[in-house]
Amino acid sequence: MPAGATYEPIATASPSGSTTINFASLGSYTDIRLSFVIKTSANGTPIMRFNGDTGSNYSRTYLTGDGSSASSGNSSSQTSVVLTTPVQLTANLMYFVTVDIFSVSGSTNKTCLVTFSGDTNGSGNVTKQVNLWRNTAAITSIDLTFTSTGSYTTGTTATIYGIKAA
Repeated sequence: MPAGATYEPIATASPSGSTTINFASLGSYTDIRLSFVIKTSANGTPIMRFNGDTGSNYSRTYLTGDGSSASSGNSSSQTSVVLTTPVQLTANLMYFVTVDIFSVSGSTNKTCLVTFSGDTNGSGNVTKQVNLWRNTAAITSIDLTFTSTGSYTTGTTATIYGIKAA
Protein backbone atom coordinates (compact mmCIF):
# COMPACT_ATOMS: atom_id res chain seq x y z
CA MET A 1 0.00 0.00 0.00
CA PRO A 2 1.44 3.45 -0.85
CA ALA A 3 2.60 5.50 2.14
CA GLY A 4 0.08 8.25 1.37
CA ALA A 5 -2.79 5.85 1.92
CA THR A 6 -1.50 4.65 5.28
CA TYR A 7 0.22 7.54 7.07
CA GLU A 8 -1.97 10.46 8.08
CA PRO A 9 -0.33 13.60 9.54
CA ILE A 10 -1.81 14.43 12.95
CA ALA A 11 0.28 17.43 14.03
CA THR A 12 3.61 19.21 13.61
CA ALA A 13 5.44 21.32 16.19
CA SER A 14 8.41 23.63 15.62
CA PRO A 15 9.25 24.93 19.08
CA SER A 16 11.93 27.44 19.91
CA GLY A 17 12.79 28.23 23.51
CA SER A 18 10.61 25.43 24.88
CA THR A 19 11.68 22.36 26.84
CA THR A 20 8.58 20.27 26.09
CA ILE A 21 6.58 19.39 23.00
CA ASN A 22 3.16 17.91 23.73
CA PHE A 23 1.00 15.98 21.31
CA ALA A 24 -2.58 15.29 22.42
CA SER A 25 -5.79 14.45 20.56
CA LEU A 26 -4.04 11.58 18.83
CA GLY A 27 -7.18 10.07 17.35
CA SER A 28 -7.90 6.35 17.16
CA TYR A 29 -5.04 4.99 15.08
CA THR A 30 -3.60 1.50 15.14
CA ASP A 31 0.00 2.78 15.37
CA ILE A 32 1.85 6.09 15.44
CA ARG A 33 5.08 7.29 13.86
CA LEU A 34 7.00 10.27 15.20
CA SER A 35 9.61 12.01 13.05
CA PHE A 36 11.78 14.32 15.16
CA VAL A 37 14.60 16.64 14.03
CA ILE A 38 16.29 17.99 17.15
CA LYS A 39 18.48 21.05 17.76
CA THR A 40 19.09 22.28 21.31
CA SER A 41 20.66 25.26 23.07
CA ALA A 42 22.59 23.13 25.59
CA ASN A 43 23.93 19.61 26.01
CA GLY A 44 21.27 17.24 27.30
CA THR A 45 18.92 14.35 26.65
CA PRO A 46 15.46 14.29 25.07
CA ILE A 47 12.96 11.91 26.67
CA MET A 48 9.45 10.78 25.81
CA ARG A 49 6.55 9.98 28.14
CA PHE A 50 3.07 8.67 27.46
CA ASN A 51 -0.04 10.11 29.15
CA GLY A 52 2.14 12.11 31.56
CA ASP A 53 3.35 8.90 33.25
CA THR A 54 6.48 9.63 35.33
CA GLY A 55 6.43 6.28 37.17
CA SER A 56 9.06 3.57 36.71
CA ASN A 57 7.00 1.87 34.01
CA TYR A 58 9.39 2.02 31.05
CA SER A 59 12.18 -0.34 29.96
CA ARG A 60 14.58 -0.46 27.02
CA THR A 61 17.14 -2.55 25.17
CA TYR A 62 19.54 -0.79 22.80
CA LEU A 63 22.37 -1.31 20.32
CA THR A 64 24.59 1.65 19.43
CA GLY A 65 27.65 2.36 17.33
CA ASP A 66 29.86 5.28 16.37
CA GLY A 67 31.89 3.90 13.46
CA SER A 68 34.74 2.60 15.60
CA SER A 69 32.99 0.78 18.42
CA ALA A 70 29.63 -0.71 19.31
CA SER A 71 27.84 -1.38 22.57
CA SER A 72 24.52 -2.60 23.85
CA GLY A 73 22.58 -2.52 27.06
CA ASN A 74 19.23 -2.69 28.72
CA SER A 75 17.49 -1.19 31.68
CA SER A 76 14.16 -1.59 33.38
CA SER A 77 12.14 0.50 35.80
CA GLN A 78 12.89 3.71 33.90
CA THR A 79 10.74 6.84 34.23
CA SER A 80 10.73 7.63 30.48
CA VAL A 81 11.80 6.54 27.01
CA VAL A 82 15.28 8.03 26.55
CA LEU A 83 15.46 8.91 22.86
CA THR A 84 19.27 9.04 22.58
CA THR A 85 20.48 6.07 24.66
CA PRO A 86 23.34 6.10 25.59
CA VAL A 87 24.62 9.41 24.13
CA GLN A 88 23.83 12.95 25.18
CA LEU A 89 23.08 15.66 22.60
CA THR A 90 25.61 18.41 21.94
CA ALA A 91 24.25 21.96 21.75
CA ASN A 92 23.62 23.49 18.30
CA LEU A 93 24.03 20.23 16.35
CA MET A 94 21.22 18.49 14.44
CA TYR A 95 19.93 15.01 15.30
CA PHE A 96 17.24 12.82 13.78
CA VAL A 97 14.95 10.43 15.66
CA THR A 98 12.09 8.26 14.44
CA VAL A 99 9.78 6.46 16.84
CA ASP A 100 7.25 3.81 15.87
CA ILE A 101 4.65 3.17 18.58
CA PHE A 102 2.50 0.07 18.22
CA SER A 103 -1.03 -0.75 19.40
CA VAL A 104 -1.61 2.83 20.56
CA SER A 105 -5.30 2.37 21.32
CA GLY A 106 -5.08 -1.33 22.19
CA SER A 107 -5.42 -2.82 25.67
CA THR A 108 -1.90 -4.30 25.85
CA ASN A 109 1.43 -2.94 27.07
CA LYS A 110 2.87 -0.50 24.52
CA THR A 111 6.01 -1.24 22.49
CA CYS A 112 7.98 1.35 20.55
CA LEU A 113 11.04 1.22 18.31
CA VAL A 114 13.42 4.19 18.34
CA THR A 115 16.07 5.00 15.72
CA PHE A 116 18.50 7.80 16.61
CA SER A 117 21.22 9.22 14.37
CA GLY A 118 23.49 12.19 14.76
CA ASP A 119 26.67 13.72 13.42
CA THR A 120 28.59 15.12 16.35
CA ASN A 121 31.03 17.28 14.37
CA GLY A 122 32.89 14.53 12.58
CA SER A 123 32.03 11.50 14.66
CA GLY A 124 28.53 10.15 14.43
CA ASN A 125 26.30 7.82 16.37
CA VAL A 126 23.48 5.50 15.41
CA THR A 127 21.28 3.80 18.00
CA LYS A 128 18.39 1.37 17.66
CA GLN A 129 16.31 0.54 20.67
CA VAL A 130 13.13 -1.24 21.64
CA ASN A 131 11.13 0.20 24.54
CA LEU A 132 8.20 -1.06 26.56
CA TRP A 133 5.70 1.05 28.46
CA ARG A 134 4.12 -1.27 30.99
CA ASN A 135 0.62 0.16 30.84
CA THR A 136 -2.47 -1.12 29.04
CA ALA A 137 -4.19 2.28 28.73
CA ALA A 138 -4.64 3.83 25.29
CA ILE A 139 -2.01 6.48 24.57
CA THR A 140 -3.78 9.83 24.55
CA SER A 141 -0.78 12.18 24.81
CA ILE A 142 2.95 12.15 24.12
CA ASP A 143 5.44 14.55 25.74
CA LEU A 144 8.91 15.13 24.25
CA THR A 145 10.95 16.82 26.98
CA PHE A 146 14.53 18.12 26.83
CA THR A 147 16.20 17.41 30.18
CA SER A 148 18.70 20.22 30.54
CA THR A 149 18.98 23.87 31.46
CA GLY A 150 18.64 24.54 27.73
CA SER A 151 15.73 24.16 25.35
CA TYR A 152 14.76 23.11 21.84
CA THR A 153 15.85 25.79 19.37
CA THR A 154 15.02 26.94 15.86
CA GLY A 155 15.46 23.98 13.54
CA THR A 156 13.64 21.53 15.80
CA THR A 157 10.60 19.97 14.13
CA ALA A 158 8.46 17.09 15.36
CA THR A 159 5.73 15.56 13.23
CA ILE A 160 3.42 12.81 14.38
CA TYR A 161 1.58 10.52 11.97
CA GLY A 162 -1.28 8.14 12.57
CA ILE A 163 -1.30 4.78 10.84
CA LYS A 164 -4.82 3.68 10.01
CA ALA A 165 -4.39 0.07 9.00
CA ALA A 166 -1.08 -1.40 10.03
